[in-house]
Amino acid sequence: MSEVSYKPVLVEPRALADLFLMVQADVRWAATEDAQDVSVTHIAPLDLACENAFAFLSNPKFREQLLRCRARVIALTATDFEWLQSQNIDATRSTFAICAQPYALFAMVAQRLYSPAAPEETSIHASAVIAPTAQIGQNVSIGAQVTVDEYAQIGDNVTLAAGVVVGRHVKIGANSHIYPNVTLYHDCEIGARCIIHAGAVIGSDGFGFAPTPQGWYKIPQVGRVLIGNHVEIGSNSTIDRGALTDTVIYDGVKIDNLVHIAHNCVVGRHTAIAGCAGVAGSTEIGESCMIGGGAMLGGHLKIADKTIVSGGTAIISDIKIAGQYTGIYPASTHREWERNAPLMRHLADLRKRIRSLQKNADDSSATQ
Repeated sequence: MSEVSYKPVLVEPRALADLFLMVQADVRWAATEDAQDVSVTHIAPLDLACENAFAFLSNPKFREQLLRCRARVIALTATDFEWLQSQNIDATRSTFAICAQPYALFAMVAQRLYSPAAPEETSIHASAVIAPTAQIGQNVSIGAQVTVDEYAQIGDNVTLAAGVVVGRHVKIGANSHIYPNVTLYHDCEIGARCIIHAGAVIGSDGFGFAPTPQGWYKIPQVGRVLIGNHVEIGSNSTIDRGALTDTVIYDGVKIDNLVHIAHNCVVGRHTAIAGCAGVAGSTEIGESCMIGGGAMLGGHLKIADKTIVSGGTAIISDIKIAGQYTGIYPASTHREWERNAPLMRHLADLRKRIRSLQKNADDSSATQ
């Protein structure tokens, strides 16, 4: 294996004037030259940025990296810029974009800087199978081995990469990009400007079985999956169709890789769910929530808007008040864990004993 080194992905120089015209952010400039004349060719982390790079500082923990950073443009808060000025160093090598949210500004600039070029020409691969009743919009690209079933509706400027399966009556909104080997089961709806990454499965049966003396009896899952606009779903994530009502993912939701969302769940607008999280059936997650990686949400729960669930946390009851919730037993050496784990089983008894001792102590004090 060759030595690992940092190699920036360069694009044609882009003038800040053009980038920030598209971003329309509230930015104050600090520069030794007119910021409108500055151009950048790539984005980079503070500690590795070189000339013509756009970098950012959003966490004061990394302020020291500012002292050595050679980026052409650095986005940072007014507080961090004042700290930099107090260090009495030559800061004329960079142009500073002073704003309230440097990370968000960095994301917007990066998106414009690396915006994917539109395909030179749209085409339908010869191996694609498209039902005669399917409706295909304008400027649609359909890759090899794609299947589009009866009565599906594909909006304008949609890309279906190789191996995508689009089921009967599926609707895909304009400007959405469906990556290779995604499966969209029958009757599901995908909004406009959505991104679904490779291997995701939308609309498979929910886990519904009724117990009988003879074994499990399968319950038909007759709902759909409805996905709003500007939703992104990571690779190999799965969203089950509803049992009776629909599973609904509202506008702006971001779902990481390897996430499972069970039948009848509702995910509110602009909520983000990190990798390997699991959401059991009929749970409703509010708007603008953040669900950490590996979190486990039980079924039939309601999670308040703007709730943060830490990674690895198990939620088994409703969350009615927004805040951050954590339920992780801190890691320790295995030997220490072996000593502590048995005690967990006896916490209730220990609590009773402590209360009894406290009561006896209080009684003794009262009689003296």
